[in-house]
Formats: sequence, structure tokens, C-alpha cells
Amino acid sequence: MQSIALGLLMVLAADSAPPTLPPCQRTPNCVSTHGKGTQAIAPFRYSGTGKVAMERLVAILEKMPRTTVISASPTSLTVEFKTAFFRFTDDAIFIIDDRTKTIQFRSASRVGRSDLGVNRRRMEKLRESFERSDRSEK
Repeated sequence: MQSIALGLLMVLAADSAPPTLPPCQRTPNCVSTHGKGTQAIAPFRYSGTGKVAMERLVAILEKMPRTTVISASPTSLTVEFKTAFFRFTDDAIFIIDDRTKTIQFRSASRVGRSDLGVNRRRMEKLRESFERSDRSEK
């Protein structure tokens, strides 16, 4: 059911301008492909088309517990993650850049100062799943 809604959102949002990543606040609970210092993290790389990369990313996110796709377009996703223990909400934005074959992203906690590295670990785990799915398609 979520995939049908995602497909409808992608069609309705097709004419929207691609979003940009907001900067991280000056707290250690954010990672971004546009970040500096300890907030910096590498983008996901893909081969093939942005459309296929987006489909793979959505498929992986749909399998992750406590994860909700809030909005989608052909080139971007807004996602909420709930932490396992206290159920804090973390917000993520993913942007497909078909020109560089990368997925740029930002993931940050809504509240607090430190997330004890949760956002970074989640994004690195997501990267592993994404890269593994890319190798299995070849």
C-alpha cells in the first residue's frame, strides 16, 4: 500500500523544483553530504538511472523498522525515522543527483544535542544495503 501512495506522490510532484539540503545546526546530531568536519558523510553512489536508484532506495527504506516516507518526488525523498529506545524522531532528506550518479542526503535529530552517533550509523548501514543491492542487480 505504501508503494502505491509513493508512486502517486511521485507523479503529482513531478513538476516540483528539486529540493536543496538544509545545513546542519551546530550540534553533533546531524550528518550531511554537504556537512563540514564531523558532520560530513559521503553520498551514496549508484550506476544506472536515477529512477532505478530511487526505486532501490525506497525498497530498502520500506523494509526498515520505524521508518516512514513523508513525501516523494522523482528526485527526492523526505523520511522520518523513529529511534528504537526512546522513539525520538530523526528527519532525513535524500536527493538524487543523476548528473554525478550520487544520492546526497541530510539526517538529523529533531531534538537534543547529541544522538550518540545514531544518524551516522543509520546512514552507513543504509549505504551498505544500497551498495549491496546495486551489486546484486549487475
